[in-house]
Formats: sequence, C-alpha cells, structure tokens
Amino acid sequence: MELFKVTIDNKTIEVPPGTTILQAARMIGKEVAPPAMCYYSKLKTSGGYCRTCLVKVSKGSEKDPRPMPKLVASCRTTVMDGMEVQNYTSPEVVEARKGVVEFLLINHPLDCPICDQAGECHLQDLSYDNGRSYSRYEFDRRTFDKIDIGDKIKLHMTRCILCYRCVKVADQLTPGRVHGVINRGDVAEISTYIENAIENEFSGNMIDVCPVGALTDKTFRFKSRVWFLKPYDAHRDCDKCSGKAVIWKYGNEIYRVTGRKDQWGEVDEWICNTCRFDKKDVKDWVEEGPRKIDRHSVISQNQYESGTKFVASPQTLPNKQLS
Repeated sequence: MELFKVTIDNKTIEVPPGTTILQAARMIGKEVAPPAMCYYSKLKTSGGYCRTCLVKVSKGSEKDPRPMPKLVASCRTTVMDGMEVQNYTSPEVVEARKGVVEFLLINHPLDCPICDQAGECHLQDLSYDNGRSYSRYEFDRRTFDKIDIGDKIKLHMTRCILCYRCVKVADQLTPGRVHGVINRGDVAEISTYIENAIENEFSGNMIDVCPVGALTDKTFRFKSRVWFLKPYDAHRDCDKCSGKAVIWKYGNEIYRVTGRKDQWGEVDEWICNTCRFDKKDVKDWVEEGPRKIDRHSVISQNQYESGTKFVASPQTLPNKQLS
C-alpha cells in the first residue's frame, strides 16, 4: 500500500493516505502531538470545534510545496505526501494556541478547588501547558443553573466548553438521543429536550468523555479527590458491556468506577451504567492490579506507582464533609 511521508516538528513518519495530521503526530509521540479538547478517536465526526489542535503547514506536499495560508485544524486535515508541519516549533502556533485557551476560559469558572474533575481535567492541563498567566476578560461570565439530566448525572453547564463529545456519545452509543446543543452564540448550552431525562444504559459514558467538570457522577460527587484514591484495573461478567473498567478505591471501599482510558485520555471500551453506578462492592469485581497512569497526573505525583503501596498521612485523608 502506498504510504505518505509527513514531517512534524522535524520528525518524519510514513502513514497511510487519509490519516490526519493529529493522528500522524500521535503516532510519532507526545512530544509533537497537538492538544485536543473536542477530538475523540472513538467518536465519529468529532473534532473541529475547539481549535486547540491548530498547526502550521509550512509545505503542502512534494507536488505542491506552497505553505497553507492559515493555521489548520490538525484533527480534520489529512496529510499529503511530503507535507511538512510545524506545531511546537512554530511561534505563530504557540501564540495562537494561547489565544484559543484564553477564549475557552472566558466563560469557564475557575472553581477547580471544588470541581470533581480537578486532577484529571484536560482544560487544566491545556491552560497550564499552553495558556497565558493572566486574563484580559473584564465582563461578567455567563452562568447556568445546575440541573440533573438523569438520576446519576449532574450537568453544570457553566463549566461546559461545548466540545460536543457527550452529544456524540449519546448519538452513536445510545438509542433515542434526548439531549443536544440548543440556542446559538454565547447562550448555546447542552440541554435535554423538553426536560426529558437521560435514562439509557450507556449514558454514563458522557461523564468519561467530558474534558472538563461539566458532567459529573452524582454517586461520586464531592466524596473525594481523585489523588486520594488508587485506581485498579478490574473486570466482571456483564451481559451489557465488556465488564472491563477501572475501580477507584480508598482502602477497601470503591468510590467510583470509570472506563479504561489510553494515553490520550480516551476510553478504550465503553462500559454500561450498571457497572459504573451500581457495582461498588469489591466482591463485584476481579482485580487485575494497579492501574498504570500514563498521563502527567497528580495521581502519579502523589506517591502513586504501579505495584507500590500508598500510605496516606492524616493531612491527605479525603474530606467526606463536603456538600
């Protein structure tokens, strides 16, 4: 099969035709891969919304070496043979990404100390690695009331960055989608149609794909910080999904259950709501061992290593009094 040669930040790789720049960069490694907030390889038609993966194409191809006149979204732009791309090596891209992060944070509340997503939030990582140290925004942020979009899922729309991932999950994994994006512009929001509740069996996966703290697990909400817990790969016999998940334990108690994610923070296999919300007894699961944390995470910073025992000091005990 014919392969296309593409160079990204001075590193060359050969990929099949139809591969996007972002996919090619991920094949090379994290050191050249652009960040992505809306793209999700497991979800069809995702990407192209957040613009955090913008890159500069300094050479279009061998046949047409002219550079592309503007920065392009790497998640939607396919490679050409001989293409040369600049990501972190381009000052223009770095500056543009700072502007994109600034836009994402315009309406996003800085409530990380009370947000359940803290410690595994992709927006935190993005702003730390690519954002500015200050904000020029002086106007009131938009706010929404918290609502329940099911008996187990809380929607905090004020934190949402409209990445559309949860809409893609509901559209592609579940029958009879009842929620989506309504309104336009600065009043656009994720909502259910005519106050319908989301009750399908795979709706909990919306929590896993949300890159911020807009969709949270009500069975885990305010119970603990993720860096106080130890994640373990575990499985169970399930007639609805693969039964392969990550159980988050403190001592011998399971605080929450999530899908297994790869190094890009994307779920490998979707899990059902029964496994996620209803199976919180250690007897329900067969433990496979400590979960390897690939991403630069506070979980791995806090004395967490595969195969070692984490000993909590009194200062690191989870606070169960939060409400």
